[in-house]
Amino acid sequence: MTIRIPLAKPEITDADRESVMDVLRTPYLSTGPKVEEFERAMCDYTGSEHAVAVNSGTSGLQIAIRALGIESGAEVILPSFTFSAVLNVILLEGLRPKFVDIDPRTRNCTAAAMLAAISPETRLILAVHTFGVPVDVGTIVEAVRARSGGSPVHVIEDACEALGADVHGRKAGTLADAGLFAFYPNKQITSGEGGMLVTSDENIARKAARLRNQGRDPALGWNSHAEIGFSYRISDINCALGISQLARIETVITRRQQLAEMYDRELARIQGVVRPSLASDVGRISWFVYPVQLAQEFTAGDRDRICEAMLGNGIATGRYFAPLHRQPVLRKSKALTTEDTELHRGKYTEENGNDNEASLTNTEIVADRVIALPFFNELTHAEIQEVSGALAESIHEARRKT
Repeated sequence: MTIRIPLAKPEITDADRESVMDVLRTPYLSTGPKVEEFERAMCDYTGSEHAVAVNSGTSGLQIAIRALGIESGAEVILPSFTFSAVLNVILLEGLRPKFVDIDPRTRNCTAAAMLAAISPETRLILAVHTFGVPVDVGTIVEAVRARSGGSPVHVIEDACEALGADVHGRKAGTLADAGLFAFYPNKQITSGEGGMLVTSDENIARKAARLRNQGRDPALGWNSHAEIGFSYRISDINCALGISQLARIETVITRRQQLAEMYDRELARIQGVVRPSLASDVGRISWFVYPVQLAQEFTAGDRDRICEAMLGNGIATGRYFAPLHRQPVLRKSKALTTEDTELHRGKYTEENGNDNEASLTNTEIVADRVIALPFFNELTHAEIQEVSGALAESIHEARRKT
């Protein structure tokens, strides 16, 4: 099957290629000057005081949790509608996920819903800016800092899909104890592989920098390990590409907004499709993907058949996300007791503070019906028209067969 219109495609310019070639002409392919330059560039753009470059957003989350000192067994509040990497880290760190339902309009957890889920066991709230749509993290941070009594609750922003998004005038990723970005090839900018932890807390930044490099502490001398760490370094080659791409991030965000508006106009004529909002009350959207949602008359099976039909026309689509509370790995995790395992399989009880399976109703509905359409900087209006036409035809065929 030949894919004529891919789901995502990184935009690599001649300037990007030359930036990488410049590094290849030096002896510094890793742990060289480009790593620090990329970190400074991210601080300058986001307004964060510190940045620690790592090999992925997933790595950034793990070292952020370690740097904050979140103890094994602690409860973490997070959406179920997000990428599985988040759950992997939580389980690897021996933490207990507590899932919160999403707002079906934004596909984010609201600040109110996350705050209402706090219990005496909660030590971390993970606020995810899903698809680049901002969450009101400021309200969450203010509320947890104003709490009296009990252990502190930390907040981490997962802005891996939201570089350039704004939260009431501040860059997403900079409002909480730590923020995370990722630069996989389908993101707004790419470094090939890579991620970044940002924070305004110097102690968190120092510990994160140690953890990414085998726990080494430069203050103790060469090759001195202060704690158990990881090999989460990122190469100068990756950072050079990231620096070059970051220099045009505002142009990228503007272009993606234009593409979203083109899709919105073309899809307005198609019945059975719920289009995403073009603006957010919280701040500026930085479009990661363009996700449409099928009307409730359609099933997950219908969604899959529509995607297959579009693939038959040479158009790739994506299905985001498989809910975390459905993941089989929860049944295998040693971090969960038998009771917890039943809880996360959807068998909620009043004692657990949930209202049966209805607690994640919006997550279930959205996850079964969302389709991500092709979305990348070089996408043309003609291609958007073709995608929209193929979607309309596929939906018509699916409705005819039901």
